[in-house]
Amino acid sequence: MSGLETPYPGYDVLAKWDSPSWNEQTRRAVGKRLDEVPGRCFFSPAEWDLLESVVDRLVPQPERERAVPIVPWIDAMLAGEGPLDFRYADMPPARQAWRRGLAAIDAEARQRHGNGFGELGDDDKDRLLAAIEEGEVEAPEWDDLPARSFFRQILLKQVVGIYYAHPAAWSEIGFGGPASPRGYVRLGFDERDPWEAEEVRTPGA
Repeated sequence: MSGLETPYPGYDVLAKWDSPSWNEQTRRAVGKRLDEVPGRCFFSPAEWDLLESVVDRLVPQPERERAVPIVPWIDAMLAGEGPLDFRYADMPPARQAWRRGLAAIDAEARQRHGNGFGELGDDDKDRLLAAIEEGEVEAPEWDDLPARSFFRQILLKQVVGIYYAHPAAWSEIGFGGPASPRGYVRLGFDERDPWEAEEVRTPGA
């Protein structure tokens, strides 16, 4: 859970597996997401390893026996045929942005510390990523690639999105999973169906 306390302690969305909430089609879809992790197709081995090092600092998972796979799904997205369905106005096309952004992160590490990002200690990695998030960069590789936009709009958004799209992370946010076949009925603000997770609120919050 990345060191964060969940407001849904004890909740396990996968306990719905054999309940009326999920049918066989839903179980197949969730099981596929859990067990079928794509292999490397887009990134080079060095890019893959670098991104793994970055992801490990953005979404640490020391408490998990089996970490939520994030890099394989980014790779699969970028390896898909045809154009991606979006592009930010101040960024190159997504595939170029990822390659250039990763290269710039590594160059920034070498500029500041004389070593690649993967060779740095955790504190140095965290400080470097925090600087990139604020656009406080020195390496020339960032000259026509906006560091802040790359970090916030592409890197961080995709990493967090993939993390919470994974069934192993759903319980942390109280997500009930696919609504097939039971569906959701109470859709208003601060309403919940009886089979949904109940938030434990901190007094005074």
